[in-house]
Amino acid sequence: MTIQVNITPNGRMSLPADLRKRLGLSDGGAVFLEETEDGVVLRTAAQAVAHARAIAKRYTKDQADEASSEAFIAHRRTESGE
Repeated sequence: MTIQVNITPNGRMSLPADLRKRLGLSDGGAVFLEETEDGVVLRTAAQAVAHARAIAKRYTKDQADEASSEAFIAHRRTESGE
């Protein structure tokens, strides 16, 4: 789906109410913009987290136990001799 959104001279844009509702932003909230070679991607915070997790999953080869923050901290403690 493609939706045209106008940007005012001061840089503001409004997302249509039905889109905000579908994205869970009916009461407002943060969105993240990512500039790509193809254009700009807009993500909600939840979508940004899911995207980051998908990227991390590619680099950890599905070893979730090794990719956790707890595993990282334990590894750093071992390296530092704690």
